[in-house]
Amino acid sequence: MLLGFDTATPRVTVALWADGRVVGRSDSDQAMRHGELLGPGIAAALADAGATRTDITEIAVGVGPGPFTGLRVGLVTARTLGWTLGVPVHGICTLDVIAAADELAGLSEFAVASDARRKEVYFARYRDGRRVAGPFVEKPEAVATDIAVAGQGAALYPDAFPHAIEVGFPDAGVLCRVVAERRYELLPPEPLYLRRPDAVAPGQPKRVS
Repeated sequence: MLLGFDTATPRVTVALWADGRVVGRSDSDQAMRHGELLGPGIAAALADAGATRTDITEIAVGVGPGPFTGLRVGLVTARTLGWTLGVPVHGICTLDVIAAADELAGLSEFAVASDARRKEVYFARYRDGRRVAGPFVEKPEAVATDIAVAGQGAALYPDAFPHAIEVGFPDAGVLCRVVAERRYELLPPEPLYLRRPDAVAPGQPKRVS
């Protein structure tokens, strides 16, 4: 049984996948409460499936790009569970999960833009089911396009992305399917930040002469 979850956006989404389908899930859109919601969400998904933690055979987690706090919650949880249960842990780009949504099936070309705050977006472009550019962080006007764009960033910046698709956040059920089918590249369970952290270690103190 595959446990998948993503905390790289305001949504905390969890799903369990077995026999080619979602068998349990939990979703919450209460922003800024990732640390409080992920554990109960995993428990709720297990209860929904009538399963226990010992039924988990692998774990998949969204690695972003996304804000530091949300990513840290998901990745630390995934690595800790993987170590405790002795099961493999896979990372997957969160923008790839959004790109695999059913609403985008059949589109030959589209993009995904998620909210990067600071009036920027995390952006990637897709063609024929493959990511052909990105992910990177950029001002919306610098990546403005007339093609279809999914993700929260598309709704936030309609002038730059006039053809928004109503898929704002990743879905853990889709994440599980992507990982099970190996549709996109699997990554180490490490954060994909794309941006330097605001807090940096101080440099060496100047010598007093």
